[in-house]
Amino acid sequence: MPEPDRLDALRQFAARALGRDDVAIERASADASFRSYWRVRAPGMPSAIAMDAPPGKEDVGPWLDVAQRLRRASVHAPAVLAEDRAQGFVLMGDLGARLYLPELDDASVDALYGDALEALFRMQTRADAEGLPRYDEARLMAEMALFPEWFVGRHLGVALECDEWERIESAFRLLTDSALEQPVAFVHRDYHSRNLLVTERDNPGVIDFQDAVLGPVTYDLASLLRDCYVEWQDQRVADWSEAHRRRLEAAGLVQADADQWRRWFDLMGLQRHIKVLGIFCRLCYRDGKHGYLGDLPLVLRYTLRVAARYPELAPFGDWLRARVGERDLTRTIEAVA
Repeated sequence: MPEPDRLDALRQFAARALGRDDVAIERASADASFRSYWRVRAPGMPSAIAMDAPPGKEDVGPWLDVAQRLRRASVHAPAVLAEDRAQGFVLMGDLGARLYLPELDDASVDALYGDALEALFRMQTRADAEGLPRYDEARLMAEMALFPEWFVGRHLGVALECDEWERIESAFRLLTDSALEQPVAFVHRDYHSRNLLVTERDNPGVIDFQDAVLGPVTYDLASLLRDCYVEWQDQRVADWSEAHRRRLEAAGLVQADADQWRRWFDLMGLQRHIKVLGIFCRLCYRDGKHGYLGDLPLVLRYTLRVAARYPELAPFGDWLRARVGERDLTRTIEAVA
């Protein structure tokens, strides 16, 4: 929660931008960073969203840059109404509050994912990725390094032996090599059901895109279809993924057969889930956001399922399954003790 003085400064920024003195703000959402979002209302006007990104902790520059790239690619990102980079404030159009996650079910998912896959196709084939950071080896490895530190060391309380490190490092090397051999495209980097909004026009609304990079073409697809917050039957996921491959192939972005694509998709998702196991535990123990532990069991299931599918990853998967054992991952190590 921002300090009262900062919250008042945010309200004054919004009031100046809208040319109104009678604006009210209320919490809209917060994310895993230091950013927070506030719904701005004034009588007789459409609501807007104010973003608070405290300088020194967050930078609004990447968000503003990527928002412009997405809108130019006909992706439904929020329109920027006003900005104050020095204070870390942005006023944007309000895309509503209907997150994909609570609206997804067997009856709705094909239509909602159809829209999300269309938006992803636009991002990958139209969005300007020039000058974005590269999703390179150093970045891929640094992300996965969160797993031994926060999930294994902090959450499981395990001090790794040399042979265990060898299994982990061998898996990380395989996953990194697979990612780097893929064609590259614009990568949202967090494209899933909590960052997509159901909108009446040009569904979905796309948010939380400030960490976009130029990287592996299957990354956002795996993020969407193997979502850390909702699970779908494996054949359904495979069908969605293959249909997307065919579209990208027709567009000239991908030249890979179905088997190669499936391997890229599986291993990219595994890289992401290993990273997320570490991130969710860091959010709990470092930042006090304990709710993320509730999502660990699904992320672990994804991880073990994919590791079991590939013989070269079996040693890693077998080791991880044994180390977790019957542990309830939704409880902190202090609660277990």
